[in-house]
Amino acid sequence: MAFRSTAFRGTASRRSQHLLLVGACGLASSVASLAQDSTPAQDGLLEEVIVTAQMRAQDIQDVPIAITVINPEDLARAGFNDANDLSKIAPNAIITQDQGEVSITIRGIGDLSDGGDTSVTANIDGEYLNGGRALAAALFDLERVEVLRGPQGTLYGRNSTAGAVNYIMRKPGDTFDANMAVSYGVDYSSVRADGGVSIPLTDGVGIRVAGFYEDRDGYVEHPGLAAGNYGGFNFPGYEAFESDDNEGFGGRFSLRGTNLGAFTYYLAAEYSEREFTPQVFAAIDTHQPEFTPGANCAAPGWEATAPLITTDTLCIPSGTRYQDTLNRENYAAPANGGGRQFWETYAYRARFDYEFSPAATLSYIGGYRYFEVDPKSTGSLPVVYANVVEQNETTTQSHEIRLAGDVNGIIYQVGGFLFKQSIDQLAGFYLGDITPGTQNFGFFINYNLRDSDNESKSAFGQVEVPITDQLTAVGGVRYTSNENDGYWRDRAAFLVGPETRPRDTPGIFTDPLLLHSSEEKTTWLAGLNYKLDPDTLIYGKVSTGFKGGGFDAVGTYGPETNTAYETGLKKVFADGKNIFNAAAFYYDYKGLQVDVLLSSAEGGRVFNAGAATIWGFELEGVFELTENDRVNASLNYLNAELDELEALYNVYCVPVSEGGVGPCAGDEAAVGDLDPNTPGVQSPNFAGNKLGNSPEWIATLGYDHVFPLSSGNTITFHADIAYKSEFFTEFYNYEDHKQDAYTQSNASIDFETDNGLTVSAYVRNIEDKRYLTNGYFLAAGPDDIWNFQFGNPRQFGVRFSKDW
Repeated sequence: MAFRSTAFRGTASRRSQHLLLVGACGLASSVASLAQDSTPAQDGLLEEVIVTAQMRAQDIQDVPIAITVINPEDLARAGFNDANDLSKIAPNAIITQDQGEVSITIRGIGDLSDGGDTSVTANIDGEYLNGGRALAAALFDLERVEVLRGPQGTLYGRNSTAGAVNYIMRKPGDTFDANMAVSYGVDYSSVRADGGVSIPLTDGVGIRVAGFYEDRDGYVEHPGLAAGNYGGFNFPGYEAFESDDNEGFGGRFSLRGTNLGAFTYYLAAEYSEREFTPQVFAAIDTHQPEFTPGANCAAPGWEATAPLITTDTLCIPSGTRYQDTLNRENYAAPANGGGRQFWETYAYRARFDYEFSPAATLSYIGGYRYFEVDPKSTGSLPVVYANVVEQNETTTQSHEIRLAGDVNGIIYQVGGFLFKQSIDQLAGFYLGDITPGTQNFGFFINYNLRDSDNESKSAFGQVEVPITDQLTAVGGVRYTSNENDGYWRDRAAFLVGPETRPRDTPGIFTDPLLLHSSEEKTTWLAGLNYKLDPDTLIYGKVSTGFKGGGFDAVGTYGPETNTAYETGLKKVFADGKNIFNAAAFYYDYKGLQVDVLLSSAEGGRVFNAGAATIWGFELEGVFELTENDRVNASLNYLNAELDELEALYNVYCVPVSEGGVGPCAGDEAAVGDLDPNTPGVQSPNFAGNKLGNSPEWIATLGYDHVFPLSSGNTITFHADIAYKSEFFTEFYNYEDHKQDAYTQSNASIDFETDNGLTVSAYVRNIEDKRYLTNGYFLAAGPDDIWNFQFGNPRQFGVRFSKDW
């Protein structure tokens, strides 16, 4: 669901150029108009917002999709810089990050790590993004963001089972304009500067140059560590430091032309860099006396499992609450200290349109992206481990050709899509200096080469056919073919040697493992849209979604499919002053891909759930109390539950104090034996568990008041609050996976002059709630570790912006 942006009117004359953006996020805020994508309103009426969620320009209230739309000033007020901040503007999108990678969960459906495909399709001006690091790309000079909830398979492709996010950048126009903004956060010395200028070259041809710079101290402090022997290995000490900091900059050059009659064109090239220390995991070593499971798993929170294994007692920490013992702003780092990451991105985009007539416009949309990581990132295990990534390069390209038009009221779109991705990665877990008197010689727990090539091709079509003046039928179909090839090699044994190893070093790797997966799938959409009156849309639809399979550290996994049912209402009332939207949905998932880290030696594993059922409803509204007062509210309910999932989990082995998956020391012979009367590996069924990052309730409330001044200037007070009920970060549903219910509030005061200068003071996360964003239990070799990561702290700051 989505709302039109709204405008304050009456005595606040300057506010006629400002919107109250009222998407599902509940950020009731007065923000600048969407330039060419908004239509001025008459006094007392809502501002019209035009979106391209269905690949064509439409009033947002006429789009039969649950959608949130956010414009530049609202993004700036929320502190939105990349997809990590998506939950600030759309609280029903749950964000997880791990060493810089971003995972987005919408309506209970999330993304995979370790290079797996996403469940949320992301596009920058039509350029298709794939993977957790791609989603974390630097975002700047935005015109708006569209967050679409629910499967979007027909128009957006195979990997949009959860939804889609469209980032639309500002484009050059026919007139000169410029903008700049600088913000400063007091607590963490946060500086963010954005700017852009559009220059017309000739009639119908313009260029735009835009860029950003950001520098921020870390959100987490780590005390220093003296040099010494840790876990049997020698490590140099380190001074106190901070993690979860960020420094980045980037720029974009774009050219847009409408001077060639029916032919229009848009070209853009951008470059960005980012340097940061990812948030170091807060770790609990369960071998420490106060955290061990004890004999027979009797310690509080521990539970015995696999009783048929007689050589060891296997324990799982299903009821522990170790996260409550941590200071979420200051905790120890591994003996290696913090890792430093350097990201570099080049991207190029193009769009060409030729309008033969109103009945037919041919479009090409393409993008190319090169992404390189040069990190030494701290591992998730305490004391000694460091994750050393020697090489990580990703190149992607996407191409789409689309023919669209309106023939006697029948609106159609047909086209084809091609996506290619190549990943070259050489990585390993390295324990550091273990040889006295030497440098850069250490012990590798793993050393892996992970190269892959992926190609996806599809053909699609969608048509809207009016049956009566009020009733329209919608139908769509998409055929997708995927090919994935992997070339993987692992270390031949634990290695002692220099940290940097070329990929062709003799004796390093085992024989190559050639992996391949492929699938073909046809998905479809069928729906009815009923325009009860000009201000009321009722819609219903059934659609199928598809997310491709792939391979993980030990083999291949299959695709997932979804059959989704949704019905909704979009209503404008009270003479155009108020909006109420509602939607209800039901998902029937098959083969749902569930990701879990089982072993540091193997990496992430993906299991296909036998089935999952997801259903819920969403209510949203915006109400004008007076000509200068607006209230925004939303209420979302979600029931996301596994019907069947046979997977594995990590276990703590007593008395040998050794971690593992399945059998531990003394029971190797039973591997694979599924006889219920014989000890061995048994796969538990997690049916009935909640999906990760799926709070049952999300509610938001926002309020804006404009104080018009006699000078023609305005002061705007804004406040909003979001509530999320408890949820788990993983499908195991352990207590240490649980984030308890919480609220987060924000407030700001904006002073705006009638010449486009705005001065703002803000506070974000008033409660200073550092909620759990990531938590998992890892057992490998001698280690049994809980790892946690947390959200951002409270921030105070000021912002200055100016438009010309």
